[in-house]
Amino acid sequence: MRNLCLAQEPEADQLLSQSPLALLIGMLLDQQIPMEVAFAGPKKIADRIGGLDARTIAEYDPEKFAALCAETPAVHRFPGSMSKRIQDLARIIVDEYDGDAAAVWTEGNPDGREVLLRVKRLPGFGDQKARVFVALLGKQYGLSAPGWQEAAGDYGKTGAHMSVADVLDAESLGKVRSYKKQMKAQAKEGKKAKA
Repeated sequence: MRNLCLAQEPEADQLLSQSPLALLIGMLLDQQIPMEVAFAGPKKIADRIGGLDARTIAEYDPEKFAALCAETPAVHRFPGSMSKRIQDLARIIVDEYDGDAAAVWTEGNPDGREVLLRVKRLPGFGDQKARVFVALLGKQYGLSAPGWQEAAGDYGKTGAHMSVADVLDAESLGKVRSYKKQMKAQAKEGKKAKA
């Protein structure tokens, strides 16, 4: 497992590298905000509640948890709805995996397909986000489940710069941003052609 560089901030990245729960929460937050802000979110939560524990988050008073997610700097631009999702995620980790977030991808030695199915059952993880997360686990978090690359689809390809799974430093972050910009431009052109 490597030291992650997703938040591009040493302490936040250290937490992501050491805490599977932080990594899951960061991925959950990674929508409609810059990737670095999303993956810095778990560190903000940990600082505000004195650590990052699935049971603590699951049992936290929902209004107080929403308020701490909204504190400046906010954990997400939509702190209310995201705080609910984070607590829903924490409850599943507690109820189904005894509070161990890594068990989502390690319990029972699942293959890549099973890991993908488990991740897709988590709140806020659609098919694409789940595939990106499996790719992130395989490329940077030590997941060696057979078939993880196939389960991740194109995101699992070696040498790709398509997603957060491929961000190793500032340079690779630039390549991923460039790829995403290109995909948005192509999608826009496709819509114009249909109109």
